[in-house]
Amino acid sequence: MKTLNQKNQQIEKPSLEYYLNLQYPVTLYPDPEEGYVAKIKDLPGCLTQGETLEETMANLNEARELWIETAYEADDNIPLPSSNDSYSGKLLVRMPKSLYRRLAETSEREGVSLNQYIVSLLSAVT
Repeated sequence: MKTLNQKNQQIEKPSLEYYLNLQYPVTLYPDPEEGYVAKIKDLPGCLTQGETLEETMANLNEARELWIETAYEADDNIPLPSSNDSYSGKLLVRMPKSLYRRLAETSEREGVSLNQYIVSLLSAVT
């Protein structure tokens, strides 16, 4: 599909595939009732939940694809992912071995990486 710019020159609209391949930041936190909630703040209303982290992330990916496809077909604006260039996203934490073991065992039961599990816990307290 083509759009017109201010000088009446035709410019190409990015493809649907382009938008589907964008990497959006995700907010993930435990649901007080049970399971987890995840959302993409850059795509208004794009949120979901699941009983496990794996299910929640799968549901969010499906919701993201549907959100983008619907906006694309309606010729609505699709925001680009926000950037957190001033934050590295890296954190080195030393902890007691017993705490590490409990976290590792729980993440294994949840079927997610230890890193993903710790991020979900930290998201719940912010």
